[in-house]
Amino acid sequence: MKQMPLNARGIPASRLVLGCMPFGGEWDHSPLTDERAKLSEAAVEAALSIGINMFDHADIYTRGKSEEAFGRILKARPELRDQIVLQSKCGIGLADETLPARFDFSRDHILESVDGSLRRLGTDYLDILLLHRPDPLMEPEEIAEAFGRLKASGKVRYFGVSNMSEAHIRFIESALTDRLVVNQLEMGLGRLDFVEETVRVNQTKGTDVNFSHGLMEFSRAENIQLQAWGPLAQGRFTGKDVSSESEAVRKTADRVAQMADERGTTREAIVLGWLMKHPALIQPVIGTMNPERIKACADAQRQADQMSREDWYRLYMTARGD
Repeated sequence: MKQMPLNARGIPASRLVLGCMPFGGEWDHSPLTDERAKLSEAAVEAALSIGINMFDHADIYTRGKSEEAFGRILKARPELRDQIVLQSKCGIGLADETLPARFDFSRDHILESVDGSLRRLGTDYLDILLLHRPDPLMEPEEIAEAFGRLKASGKVRYFGVSNMSEAHIRFIESALTDRLVVNQLEMGLGRLDFVEETVRVNQTKGTDVNFSHGLMEFSRAENIQLQAWGPLAQGRFTGKDVSSESEAVRKTADRVAQMADERGTTREAIVLGWLMKHPALIQPVIGTMNPERIKACADAQRQADQMSREDWYRLYMTARGD
């Protein structure tokens, strides 16, 4: 098995990651509430209870309040920092009264963003920093200078990207000393393009696939850890009312429920297990704050290990509508 990124204590990241985007509450300029902070603490406790030790952030999540909420937890439990792998992202600028929505991989923006994240999180380093979405104006040399400063100062240990193609990665790496270690993309039973891109080669239907050609194979060959955001598909296959959804979604939800019943496990474990069965060793980033739903993911690795090729394809074909 490939080596997951390690924290400063040499502890590897867990196969499951808790996405912390909802921790801060509303995406406005209202302050973080004590109630939201307590909900965040309960979510972290649930994650730790099932072996999740990696937590995913971004500087823009709820305008910084999500990192602030996590920072309160670390302040109350400083010993936790050495036990976890902490990841954040930068590179997106939110629109405001004077500025448009934008992407920014400039040296100064990266450096300022990391300083802001560290301040809100109440820590002196990130284990991993991701560039959030491609910036058309990116200059690899500027990125390399920012990364070099961050690593030399001890503020960031590893670097990666999110929502990027092989071409983006090669372009950025052309100026880097260290290789990028992570790419986070939307993948799962609710977003099949990562599989469709592989099997639709030379097929007319392949023209509708929205995934970078060869990215899965490139990532495996280059030992880049793939992370999946949105793997639980907002609950469409794990209990959400799907009566108004497509026939493929309804049939997939039924099949997931049937498999969970047959195996004595949860629907979340089946959905995540299907994704984790892929030989790229995809790392799902689950985005729920519900402690019970987080705990329902605990059996995902076992389901991945036990899932047959036939069951994997049965879920895939049902989800694609065949």
